[in-house]
Amino acid sequence: MDRYIEFILNHYLLSLALVIVTFLLIQELFDTAFKKFGALSPLLAVAKMNDSNTIVIDVREPPDFVQSHIDGAISTPLGKLPEHLPKLEAHKKTPVLIACQNGTRSASAAKTLTKAGFEQVFVITGGMLAWEEDYKLPVKISSKNKTKTNH
Repeated sequence: MDRYIEFILNHYLLSLALVIVTFLLIQELFDTAFKKFGALSPLLAVAKMNDSNTIVIDVREPPDFVQSHIDGAISTPLGKLPEHLPKLEAHKKTPVLIACQNGTRSASAAKTLTKAGFEQVFVITGGMLAWEEDYKLPVKISSKNKTKTNH
C-alpha cells in the first residue's frame, strides 16, 4: 500500500489523468445504458419512415438544410429546439428521427426530446454525411438553393 501512495505522490499528473479517464469511461457507460433513445443506420431509418408516420427533424443550421435535406424533414436548429417543442407536441407518440451533419448533434437533440416526453426518438447514425455519401440516399434541395446555383 505504501508503494501505491509513493507512486501517486511521485506521479500525481499520471494519477490524476487515470482518475479522470476512469470517471469519463464510467459516465459514458451510464449514459449509453440509460439513454432513452435509439440509433438507426440510414437504411433502417428509411425502413422506419416507410412503415409508420415517422417525422424527421433536421437539427442543422438553415444554410446546411437548404443545401440538402431528407424529403419532408422539419428544419429545427439544435439551438432553437427548446423553443420549437410546443410546435412538435403533436408528435410525442409518433416515431421521431433526428438528423444532423455527421451524427454528433443528434444525441443532444434526442436527449432534449426524451426529456420533453417524446416516446420514440431515434438518431440517424452518421447524419447527413452517411445518408448522402455512404448510402447514396436521395435528398431534397430547396428551391432557394437551386436558383442560386443556376446563376
